[in-house]
Amino acid sequence: MDDLIWIFISSLLVNNFVFSYFLGLCPFFGVSGRLETAFRLGLASMFVMLITAICTWFLNTYILIYAPYLRLISFIVVIASTVQFVEMVIKKFSPVLFKALGIYLPLITTNCAILGFAIFSTNRGYGFWEGIVFALGAGGGFTLALVLMAGLREENELSGIPQVVRGTAMSMIIAGILSLAFMGFSGLFSS
Repeated sequence: MDDLIWIFISSLLVNNFVFSYFLGLCPFFGVSGRLETAFRLGLASMFVMLITAICTWFLNTYILIYAPYLRLISFIVVIASTVQFVEMVIKKFSPVLFKALGIYLPLITTNCAILGFAIFSTNRGYGFWEGIVFALGAGGGFTLALVLMAGLREENELSGIPQVVRGTAMSMIIAGILSLAFMGFSGLFSS
């Protein structure tokens, strides 16, 4: 049980995919303009990671032991299929969210955080439950990163920031400061 807690907190805070590994920066900067949109894309990414965790475990346990050279392509197929499913569901049940997410919803397929998650899970030798907890922590960390950035960007629109640093420059400064702040978690579980 302690291992599962450590995996969750580690992937959520200590080894956050956005702030520690710098994976998933395209949706991080692209969708973090509005808090509601960022939160929903984070949940969609977490769902894709959860399905990817289940499929990754199944593939690694039963299929890829005979053909390990197919690992990367099979992960990409699983992620692309899951994203297509999520895209169809969101389009059907929330057309407004589908329009708000725009191009970033299908780009979950190429989100390197999700592919990185599948590869990290495999390389670390996680079992079924460890993979599920890793997916929840990594997805939660990705969502946390999106929500933090979106909240700070919305706050910046209301503040008197000089025109010189508004927009992309301020987003880069905020991302750098958040990354430094998350590096403070690196000593959280030292033993």
